[in-house]
Amino acid sequence: MREVTLERFAAEDPDAVAVVDVHGEPWRRGELVALARRLAHALLGAGLRGGDAVAIVSPNCAEALAAYLGGIWAGLYVVPVNWHLAPPEIATLLADCRARAVVAHARLGTLQLRSLRRALPEDAVAISIGVAEGYRPLGEVNAVESDAPLGESGWGRIMPFTSATTGRPKAVKLPLGNAREALARMVRWHESLGVLPQDGNVHLCASMLYHSAPLDAALAALHMGHRVVLVDRWQPERLLGLIARHRVTTAFMVPTMFVRLLKLPEHVRSAADVSSLRFVVHGGAPCPLEVKQAMLAWWGSVIWEAYGAAEGQGVIASPAEWLARPGTVGRAVRGSRIAIVGEHGEELPPRRVGSIYFVPHTGDRFEYLGDPEKTRAAYRGELITVGDLGYLDEDGYLFVCGRTSEAIISSGMNIYAAEIEQALVQHPAVADCAAIGEPHPLLGEVPVAIVELAPGAAATRAQSADLLAFLAERLSAMKLPKRIEYVARLPRDPSGKLFRAKLRDARTREAARSVSGR
Repeated sequence: MREVTLERFAAEDPDAVAVVDVHGEPWRRGELVALARRLAHALLGAGLRGGDAVAIVSPNCAEALAAYLGGIWAGLYVVPVNWHLAPPEIATLLADCRARAVVAHARLGTLQLRSLRRALPEDAVAISIGVAEGYRPLGEVNAVESDAPLGESGWGRIMPFTSATTGRPKAVKLPLGNAREALARMVRWHESLGVLPQDGNVHLCASMLYHSAPLDAALAALHMGHRVVLVDRWQPERLLGLIARHRVTTAFMVPTMFVRLLKLPEHVRSAADVSSLRFVVHGGAPCPLEVKQAMLAWWGSVIWEAYGAAEGQGVIASPAEWLARPGTVGRAVRGSRIAIVGEHGEELPPRRVGSIYFVPHTGDRFEYLGDPEKTRAAYRGELITVGDLGYLDEDGYLFVCGRTSEAIISSGMNIYAAEIEQALVQHPAVADCAAIGEPHPLLGEVPVAIVELAPGAAATRAQSADLLAFLAERLSAMKLPKRIEYVARLPRDPSGKLFRAKLRDARTREAARSVSGR
């Protein structure tokens, strides 16, 4: 059986559209592959060698996808960087991954681009999407032709940083020798779920490509001969319009997107044409039961749920499985295994909450770059953990309770922030919410809810009383927030990830100011 790759499909039909850019511009397979190949040759011609790192700092665009492909075909580690970060934060990431090249978008602006350039070694390669001072324009790279073979010594891989929503990010380094086999396993996994190569598939990249899951999904779609439609800024009505216009069949989404879609007016939702959808997978955070049920009622049995992280994946739930066991994130797929481990290292029986460990279905063993201690702590034999807590039922279905770092320990009992958030976001007055622990002299910690109100709602005592009464119908007394605070906007990235560390830091600074002002 021939290997499924974008290069193969481009050779067979170079004029087929591979990518629809954020402005609606179509990019054909042949031109995307040509740009990626030329960029790969340019990087190798500048002295980079297999295992070196190239960073991509760019909003979603076809050129960025070409840069990811080019870096992989050159045998490099390709590092997606969140372009919304502050210059010192980006400089730290570039130093941590020891980047020898960067592809940056001119949209970042002069100050950010200069800061990026200063963070790189003097002999590093700096390429810009668009025109930028001190960078070689991608248009010039595009003029470099070569027919020399690529990937003879193996493909490179994406080396993502953890999302850093709860602490400092770490680069997740996967073995280069397994790159092509990992792609083959990913393709076979999609095929087992009914997502076949070509087959009229159109993939909507609804999130930022600097997140590993949306990037992996977009690259897998390209290699399977699917058209990829890119989104720049996430807006619920625009997303529905893109699904209808491009007859989208597949997408990766996160639960906050579902929440925002469901808060659209009923007449907007009922008018939306989502009949083309075949396979929508969501992950990245627990999804409230009512939200998932409402989305299944609206979009039909096309919504799957996956569990994993940048470090590895291997768990998925079909719509039927989820409806039979509401709240599950699924069972281990072929090549994977799940175990729930207690505080003393013992594997726990069904229904007991502990640390979630699993085997990545691709067979990879990762390392946290430059942090062997954290790498060792993540492993238990072939099993890995990313710090999540959960339990298995008697049939091996996994239920996630939250992250270890998000557990609120009150009177010796674990309260999971996700439980409070999933219940609270159902209230019509709540646009967004978060729950965190607050120190308490007697109980250790107590939960506090931080709420972003929906338009028309007011931050009043009556509103707080109503929210607490709403929660009291859904949660036990010990899980009820001891206080509700209101903010104009919670700190999330454009894909909806909550920066819990920033939320805690802001409250810590506020508390320090209050104490110092006494």
